[in-house]
Amino acid sequence: MSTSLSRQQAQSFSLVALMAALMAVLGLIPKIDLPFGVPITAQSLAVMLAGCLLGARRGFQAIALFLLAVAVGLPLLSGGRGGLGVFMAPSVGYLAGYPLAAGVTGALMARLPAATPRRIALSAFAASVLGGVVFLHAMGIAGLMLMASMPLRQAVMIDLAFVPGDLIKCALCALVVHSIAWALPDWRMGGRA
Repeated sequence: MSTSLSRQQAQSFSLVALMAALMAVLGLIPKIDLPFGVPITAQSLAVMLAGCLLGARRGFQAIALFLLAVAVGLPLLSGGRGGLGVFMAPSVGYLAGYPLAAGVTGALMARLPAATPRRIALSAFAASVLGGVVFLHAMGIAGLMLMASMPLRQAVMIDLAFVPGDLIKCALCALVVHSIAWALPDWRMGGRA
């Protein structure tokens, strides 16, 4: 029995690791602290990119790998945070939602039109809005209700503070995806077969 990796498997592992590293790099951008315990960070952009560029499975794996590194104590979250304690904070819904949102974004991206770079960019924007904003924010709201004991209405109102910035991240994601689609026309957006 051979234990060597195929070229395709090695490439897949590399892309997962690189996306996890991109998530860590975006953590170097200073966070904006808000009074209710959930900071504004650039890291949700990597969640959107993971889904759009790698697809549901590999996007999920990349962000899960990142969170595993955070859980073992690496200070990779924005502001140099890491360790199990971050999973006990009001932001836990967003953190737990990161890999799932990457998966949802990737699944949507694989099903949206991809005939031209422009169409791919529009699909990336739509997938990012639905997976990286709507789905992720629903997870975040659930975390606020659970960990901060907030009623639904208050959690939704607090979550609205993140929407404008996340829509900008969706546009940035679409621009990056457009550039990659134009430069690398064979790239399988959303993990397409």
